[in-house]
Amino acid sequence: MKYYIIAGEASGDLHGSNLIKQLQIKDASAQIKCWGGDLMETAGAILVKHYRDLAFMGFSEVIKNLPTILGNLSFCKKDILSFQPDVLILIDYPGFNLRIAEWAKQQGFKVVYYIAPQVWAWKANRVKKMKQCIDLMLCILPFEKNYFKAEWNWEVEYVGHPLIEVIEQFKATHQLETKPIVALLPGSRKQEIAKKLPIMLSVAPHFPDYEFVVAKAPGQDDAFYEPFLLGQNNVRVVKDSTYSLLMQSSAALVTSGTATLETALFGVPEIVCYKGSNISYQIAKRLVKIKFISLVNLIMNKEIVKELIQDQLNTSNLVQELNTLIKDGKQQEMLKKEYAELYQLLSAGGHASKNAALHIMDFMK
Repeated sequence: MKYYIIAGEASGDLHGSNLIKQLQIKDASAQIKCWGGDLMETAGAILVKHYRDLAFMGFSEVIKNLPTILGNLSFCKKDILSFQPDVLILIDYPGFNLRIAEWAKQQGFKVVYYIAPQVWAWKANRVKKMKQCIDLMLCILPFEKNYFKAEWNWEVEYVGHPLIEVIEQFKATHQLETKPIVALLPGSRKQEIAKKLPIMLSVAPHFPDYEFVVAKAPGQDDAFYEPFLLGQNNVRVVKDSTYSLLMQSSAALVTSGTATLETALFGVPEIVCYKGSNISYQIAKRLVKIKFISLVNLIMNKEIVKELIQDQLNTSNLVQELNTLIKDGKQQEMLKKEYAELYQLLSAGGHASKNAALHIMDFMK
């Protein structure tokens, strides 16, 4: 069969690559084209466009880059029509992928969505149209199956969280080292890195006995980070080694997003950091209907990890919260217990990529 897969971010590239591997196991003759990254290409797909050319964060940034986004949509539609896939598989990235889904359904293509858009947080009015244009919805958060059934009478499939298999594979092949390291995970897009990394780095002089290690984002050039690191004594950087870094870290400062969940699943005490442009933040504050911004707290439905948002994200608050993470044994024990419950909750779904591939193959039959 012919598969056309679209992922628009680094996390989508990771999960897409594992899905591709499972699809190839189930379908030895699979022909796969994709929008994604190096991992999906290495897994065996023909890469049409890299996600680094697609990532625009925040409302104001999207508006500024609207001509590029519209051009990408037009090119994507033409490429799908040329390839004529048996199934279109969309991975997260809802701003782009939901537009493609609506168009693809009108063209008669079968549409599968893997990693459901977080409509329970905002833009719930999207669901009515999603039901019309998505043939098979595959969810990765345990509460989403009940949400879609109870709120929208939509039967979707829960396949487990794909990070579980990724982290278990990594832990099996890497040994833990104990070092006084604080990991800095400032995100994958240039806009968010430029906003948050300087604030994260401002904490380093307050903890001279710790080494602060910045995890560079895949797809970003080394030169982009150099201006942020000037004059820093106890700071270094690593590339393509985020999981190795987390296994050695005593604590972490993490941009909101998938990285917050990865950090928790490695058992690292963390502070969640969010700061966007003022315009984007003011709009989001009025539209987003959730209590927390980190996946850890959302899944557990309570504050497990501290969130510092917008003006709260400053050097003084970070120093105070990091001191607590590093020195408060009671806090560390509480986090260890909560993290264990989180891991168990997400593990209960099973092997996400394998389950997703099975659901897709069954659907196509």
